[in-house]
Amino acid sequence: MSLSLRLASLAAATLLAACASMMSPGPAKVADGAYVGPNGMTLYTFDRDTMGSGKSACNGACATNWPPLLASASDSPSGEWTVVTRDDGSRQWAFRGKPVYYWSKDSKPGDRTGDGFNNAWRLVRP
Repeated sequence: MSLSLRLASLAAATLLAACASMMSPGPAKVADGAYVGPNGMTLYTFDRDTMGSGKSACNGACATNWPPLLASASDSPSGEWTVVTRDDGSRQWAFRGKPVYYWSKDSKPGDRTGDGFNNAWRLVRP
């Protein structure tokens, strides 16, 4: 392989890697049309959360049933994914300005039993 061809290949690979890092999908991935967390469990939003408020309305017993998708101290916003600070000081991921949660009654990846619960919980969709 010629030197110029190797350099062109290296430049293309570097450019692709840079583009991939800029388009980081955030803390979740899409499975069957909805976002799931790193553990493969379905993610939900809560209608009582105010979009863009920077906080969660689901604390205490609510957060026991609807555990937040927590962000670490080193996590930073990526695309449509942002981080909000919870009442207890922990950090939580938000999608399009709304905090996201798991549902404690979902028992395995693919379960979506929280969608529509109390007419206030919704699947997180791209």
